[in-house]
Amino acid sequence: MIDTDMQNKKIHQGRNIKRFREMLGIKQEALAFELGDDWNQKKISLLEQKETVEHDILAQVAKILKVPAEAIENFDEEQAVNVIANTFGDNGIGYQRNENPIFHPIDKLMQLHEEKIALYERMLKEKDEMMERLEKLIVK
Repeated sequence: MIDTDMQNKKIHQGRNIKRFREMLGIKQEALAFELGDDWNQKKISLLEQKETVEHDILAQVAKILKVPAEAIENFDEEQAVNVIANTFGDNGIGYQRNENPIFHPIDKLMQLHEEKIALYERMLKEKDEMMERLEKLIVK
């Protein structure tokens, strides 16, 4: 059963664009450049203030940020914070200690480490690609 508050709660898509952009270390000017000549930093700022973003623009931004459009459409910070607090906090509501985990803790740590390395490598590659595009822009 879905909570009616969750159904009625609006996801702020513009704020989510900003969150993902900032997590990836991408400036508004760089996003504007990637979106094309009609875009500039001020227009990105206005976009990030919009509660609902047009589907085609949202899809373009998601492609540039290399995240699923659904992530921008559905990410709810409050819900994510609640899940984290309830899962990891010693005093969190619903916190349960599992004395017999079905996974080996070392394996889980290694998996998390590998995921962090992959994310870091992806971010470095994206930074290099952005630098190449900026260098080409400067040459023009």
